[in-house]
Formats: sequence, C-alpha cells, structure tokens
Amino acid sequence: MTEMNKQWLLKSRPTGEPTSDNFELVETPIPVPGEGEFVMKTIYMSLDPYMRGRMNESKSYSASAEIGEPMLGSGVAVVTKSNNAAFKEGDYVMGMTKWQAYSVSDGAGIMKLDPKAAPISTAVGVLGMPGLTAYVGLLDFGQPKEGETVVVAAASGAVGSVVGQVAKIKGARAIGIAGSADKCAYVEKELGFDICLNYKEPDFIEKLQAACPDGIDVYYENVGGDVFDAVLPLLNDFARIPLCGRIANYNMVGNPEGPNMLPAFFGDMLIKRMTLKGFIISDHYDRLPEFLREMGSWIGSGQIKYKEDIVQGIENAPEAFMGLLKGKNFGKLLVQVSEDPTRG
Repeated sequence: MTEMNKQWLLKSRPTGEPTSDNFELVETPIPVPGEGEFVMKTIYMSLDPYMRGRMNESKSYSASAEIGEPMLGSGVAVVTKSNNAAFKEGDYVMGMTKWQAYSVSDGAGIMKLDPKAAPISTAVGVLGMPGLTAYVGLLDFGQPKEGETVVVAAASGAVGSVVGQVAKIKGARAIGIAGSADKCAYVEKELGFDICLNYKEPDFIEKLQAACPDGIDVYYENVGGDVFDAVLPLLNDFARIPLCGRIANYNMVGNPEGPNMLPAFFGDMLIKRMTLKGFIISDHYDRLPEFLREMGSWIGSGQIKYKEDIVQGIENAPEAFMGLLKGKNFGKLLVQVSEDPTRG
C-alpha cells in the first residue's frame, strides 16, 4: 500500500473551547519537491497554547490557520528527498511543519539540528521557542535580582519550568503555581523551586500569601484568570510582570461577569510604579545565539532540567491539544508522528 500524508485540517473555527468537530483528518499524496525544495518527514509535532489563537479569524500577532488547510505549528523532522544543496537527505531539521506527517520547504525558516549536541525533540522545547520565551521574558523584562521573589504560573509546563529554574540560577526565590499535587511535587523536588502551590486547593490564596512574606517582585504571567487575581495584591513597588500568554482566557466568548477590576488594576500599576511588558518571542530571535549557548551550558551542568509529555500518533493530536488548554499535559507537549532514529 502506498504511504500517504496524514494531515489535520482546520474544519471550522471554534466558539469557546475547541472540539473534535473543528478538526478533520485527511490523507493526501506525499508532496514532491520542486526546484530548490526538499521534503520533510515529521518526527515530533509541537503543541503549544498559542495555536488556539490561530484557530480564530480575528487579527493577532501571527497568521490564522485557514479553513480546509493544515493547522499551523512547528515540528522536528528529517529530510527524505531534496533538490536543495543546503539540505541533504537524512538531515534533521526544525521549522514550520504544520499538523501533518510530511511537508515541503524551500529552506526559509528551517534550522538544521545536530542530534549529537542535544536530543532533537528539545528543538521545540527547552532549546526552542518555549525555552527562549522563558529566557527572554525573565531576564530581559523580569530582570530578577538576588534575593527577590519570582512567581510563575503553569510552573510544570514548557515555559514556566524554565522560568523558575533560571530565577534560581540568578539567586532569586522561585515560587511555582501548578494544577495538581503531582505537578507541584515535581516542581519542588526535581526542578528545585522553593515551593509550588496548587491553585485548585481552597486555601491557595492564603498559602500564596504565606509563601511570599516579603511580597512578589517578578510575576511571570502566562495564565491570567484567578491566578493573576491572587497575585496582584502581593506585588511589590516596582514589580515587573513579563506577559507572554493568558491561557485561562483563550476560550472566552465574551467579557467575564462581575465588577470591572481594570480601574483598580491601573491604580495599583500607578501607585506601585509597576511594569507590565507584553512580548512576542518572534520579535526577539536576535537573542537566540546567546540563549542556546547559555541554556545548553545549564542543561549540560544539570542546572536546568526538563520534562517532555510525548503523545504517540498523529491521530491523537486534537485530543492532546484540547487537553493542553485545560492543563492536562505534564511538561512540554509533543506528538510523536514517526520513529525517532536518534533515540536509543
């Protein structure tokens, strides 16, 4: 039987939470490379919260996925056929592969990988976009100082786990927030955070206050919602808030009920002279060389640890993605589409 290219298409745009009806699995012929092009066979497909925004039609910082076209996203792949002198068969690469088993490229935006330097899966994790997001957001915008308190939500995830570990390397206290006892135990025992709190526990607010007796100097914001509401009163004068995501709000279909807290928030921002910095990591790829050198060194020395949550089979991508938006993943979420020859 002739092998086909499995693709997950965006069938319809979701209202609120995505469902399986928003996706369609199709099989098409494996693409043929044209002049200057090459074919990539996906090994690992990265699933990330920002992809929820790409399912919408509204304008954002990145292009929306088109109805009837493969979902957008990066992955790790191996070159199987090439008409491009810069990429030969057998090269391992990272780039825009979309939600599909095979893709074709002319090399734009594609990075070669050295499997001897690091596991190739890390190119979309701790040594890829999530790691760079943590690194730039914390060091460039959070600017933690020795002895300060850094709080990060989604602390067991691909970004948050790196934020807290880098904060510890810089001499700060690292307070993590996660959604289960198992995740909190991992963040404390394996990643070395000073403490990790389960935001689902009824006394979470009281525990957060107790964990931050001197207030919060840096809050790395990637969740929003009730967690941000709990953090806000504890922020110190001149606190810094790097903002890279708001996963708790991605499925909202309207404004939340209740009082308008924006005036009080602006009041706190002014009185405490706080800095809130929203950033998109694609604006900061000039930091990539330094990030790779420093993060590679920290991983090699054991100062940075990472966890991958690998789902087997492209067929399971939508279910895994929907779980990601609900915090069901434990570590960097990947879908393994084909065999990884670099792993023993």
